Order: sequence, then C-alpha cells, then structure tokens
Amino acid sequence: MPIRILLLAVLALFNVGCTTLATYEVNEAQLEQYLQKAVKDFDRQQANSGSPLSVELDSAHIDVGPDDRDVVVLDVTGQAALNAVLAKIPVDVTLKIEGTPVYSGKDKAVYIRRLHLIDSQMKSPFLRGDAERQIKPVVDMVMGTLAKMLEQMPVYRLDESDPRQKLLATMPVDIVVGRGKLKIVPQQ
Repeated sequence: MPIRILLLAVLALFNVGCTTLATYEVNEAQLEQYLQKAVKDFDRQQANSGSPLSVELDSAHIDVGPDDRDVVVLDVTGQAALNAVLAKIPVDVTLKIEGTPVYSGKDKAVYIRRLHLIDSQMKSPFLRGDAERQIKPVVDMVMGTLAKMLEQMPVYRLDESDPRQKLLATMPVDIVVGRGKLKIVPQQ
C-alpha cells in the first residue's frame, strides 16, 4: 500500500513538473518584435507577387490583457501605398484593433482573431478636401485589407529550437492572457 501511495505521489509531482516545464510566456515586446518582422515579410511577398498594395509599419504597440480582459489591443502606425496605373498613392495609417489571441496547433503559432476596429485614421499629402472624400472607398478597402492581413498574420510562432517551446509544439495547448504577457500552457 505505501508503495502505491509513493508511486502516485511521484507521478503527481512528475505531472506538475512537466506542466511547469511546458509553460512558455511571451511578453508584449516579443510580440511587437515578431509582428514587425511578419509585416516586413508580408510586404516582401506582396511585392514579389506583383500586388498593388504595399505596407510598412513605423510602430506597433501591443497591449496584452488591458483592464484584466482576455484580449490583445494592437496599436499600429505606418504607411500603406496603393500602386495605381501611373501613380503611387501613399496613405499614413493608424489602426487600433482589439482581438482575441488564438493558438493554431497546425501552424504552431498565435494569431489575433475576432478583430474589432476601435479606431482608424488615414492621411495623405496628395489628398485634400474633395479628393480625400472621393478616394475614401479606396482607403476603406485598404483599411479592411490591413485588418484582414493582421488576422491572418501570426503575432508569435513557437521556436522549436527552444526545448520548452518544442515540447509545447507536440501537445494541445491553450493561451492564457495575463497582464502584459501571453502564457502558452498545456491543455488541462
């Protein structure tokens, strides 16, 4: 009987230890850095495919768990340019978007999904007054494309060269939103 109790205690401790080892935290700075790189890669792919849209980020601020809610707020500023037939129309863009972090086991990556646009602004040195109003449908299309792009772009991908992240990549996991960080933990 004491051997069974000892064995159960050892198994319980092993389980707790594995769960602790398999937990990984990603802070806001890491998410911001990863997002910057992902946008650069996206823009390069767009250029190589001949797309008329180019995107460049000046800054990306990510607020994880504001007001103790299970959401992430993306505050991004940059330029989007629509390459028309004979002209390139640059637009300075500011987006504030709120969404839910979701883990994809297929991609081993964290995405921000179920996006909700909180605020958006656009400015262009080439557009004033009536011209700005006339091009608004194009700008709205660009804003919608940017929001959709952000939903399809991971904000973090597990690095399988790190033993803890490699272990997490092999199992079903959940995302736990904490103040200033996301925790990637094994499913219970």
